[in-house]
Amino acid sequence: MESQQNNEYKAFWEERYAETAYSYGKAPNEFFKQWIQKFEPGSILLPADGEGRNGVFAAKLGWDVISNDFSRAAEEKALQLAEWEQVSIHFMVNDIEELNLPDAKFDAIALIFAHFSPEKISSIHKKLVKALKKDGIIIFEAYSKNHLEYRERNPKVGGPGNVEMLFSKADIERDFGGFEITLLEEVETKLNEGKYHKGVGSVLHFVGKKK
Repeated sequence: MESQQNNEYKAFWEERYAETAYSYGKAPNEFFKQWIQKFEPGSILLPADGEGRNGVFAAKLGWDVISNDFSRAAEEKALQLAEWEQVSIHFMVNDIEELNLPDAKFDAIALIFAHFSPEKISSIHKKLVKALKKDGIIIFEAYSKNHLEYRERNPKVGGPGNVEMLFSKADIERDFGGFEITLLEEVETKLNEGKYHKGVGSVLHFVGKKK
């Protein structure tokens, strides 16, 4: 049953990213754009980077970028965007759970609307924490558990319909307990990212440094 769900989930994203238009636009996420510029460039991992808008922006700032998604269509569009912007990124097509990530490899990891299956979220986060260097940075934006009411009013704002795939401050404090918290907040925000993030939603922001 789980395998069937995984296949359906992957087919959904493959179909979405196969569309001609960039699903969430070509511009970087505003929260990511704001925070990534505060740090000296180094190596960065972007799980669930989709069509590469954030990875390409980081590369333009001088970061050594590894983007990840399980969609081949996403990879094609990400590499095309990088070519247009005259930068290079390394794109790894795989389920993040199956990636072989060395310990203490990255200076930063960005999780931008990286919503995973409820039973996998904590294990994925722990894996990513291990892959982050000491003093490495996490930049995180995702829909909060209060987002469902926004989604009901306006489905175009996007986000999972399963509350267990959404986040609370307690979830972040649990999964990133060994971090110095720079920012942890739940806010209402207006999104204008391509076709599928349009409108007002409730998001969780987290920026933290690994101790």
